Amino acid sequence: MFNFEKLETWQKAIDFADLVYATARHFPDPERFALTNQLRRAAVSISSNLAEGGSRSSRPDFARFVKIAAGSLFEVVSQSFIAHRQRFPSETAFARLYSATGEQSRMLSGLRRSVRAK
Repeated sequence: MFNFEKLETWQKAIDFADLVYATARHFPDPERFALTNQLRRAAVSISSNLAEGGSRSSRPDFARFVKIAAGSLFEVVSQSFIAHRQRFPSETAFARLYSATGEQSRMLSGLRRSVRAK
């Protein structure tokens, strides 16, 4: 097991990506190579940056990758709102995704504070 796999934030980021994939699966076919792809890539980037940051030898480097992961999360938020305004996800699916972004954001903020404090 790699060190980053032990991070609850990374584990939740994997769960979050699953949720994004499940939500985007119901978008219309013309969006498959547009918003769906963009949304999925941003969601995958969150856990990927945590994994890459976990491989760095310094805390400032790791903190920088956590910050990049948060940026990817905010991309998901923005893209989710665009999808919502286009009526792609149901109200329930959008609410579930938006709630999950809040949880992921809190976890990333906590991890970043923890890494910078040590």
